[in-house]
Amino acid sequence: MAIQFNQVTKKYGSEKALDNVSLQFETGKIYGLLGPNGSGKSTTLKLVAGLVYPSSGVVNVLDEEVTRRISRKVAYLTELDMFYDSFTVDKMVSFYKTQFPDFNMDRASKLLEDMKLDGKKKIKQLSKGNRGRLKLVLTLAREAPVVLLDEPFSGLDAMVRDSIIKSLLTYIDFEEQTVIIATHEIDEIEPIMDEVIAIYNGHIIGHENVERLREEQGYSVLEWFKTIMEERGV
Repeated sequence: MAIQFNQVTKKYGSEKALDNVSLQFETGKIYGLLGPNGSGKSTTLKLVAGLVYPSSGVVNVLDEEVTRRISRKVAYLTELDMFYDSFTVDKMVSFYKTQFPDFNMDRASKLLEDMKLDGKKKIKQLSKGNRGRLKLVLTLAREAPVVLLDEPFSGLDAMVRDSIIKSLLTYIDFEEQTVIIATHEIDEIEPIMDEVIAIYNGHIIGHENVERLREEQGYSVLEWFKTIMEERGV
């Protein structure tokens, strides 16, 4: 099993972002983690990435309890911009190479070309769409066994979203890597998901195989998600 949550609760003050969650993610699958803002999606990814720790319970990645050192096994695309604006695109790529031994420069070069990013351009000159593309380059150029994408489509236009999907299909190793995409943009990722997990108020309220959902229940992921949210009066 690539990732295991065992009775994990995460509190911020008196508020529970996750409440006694037990969950497993298998190697070689793409998971969609769905839920409204504030549901616990980002906290789930941060727990896997070692950026926050459980208040109780245990998170394991590849049979290792998560600490800060887990970053060597986890590539994490945050919803926030984490750039040095004075750097050029090429300098930012080179900086990532110094930070992560699994960073593949050949793959990064191909991704930059696919994303039509000018390596000589300063990051502060990039549009929001191109900053989003650069974040994806830096994440997918790593050969980490776990890839986490937090709201990768947020605020981006349809063309950029399409390029992100194509890059995922091209550069993910579907036998070796586990991918978790936290999003409320369901339509974009439905075609590439293996499994879908719905989270609401820190609780897992649904977990389905996407193909089985379509074939046996006749639901699209969006229809399924709307149904289980309506059952909770949302």
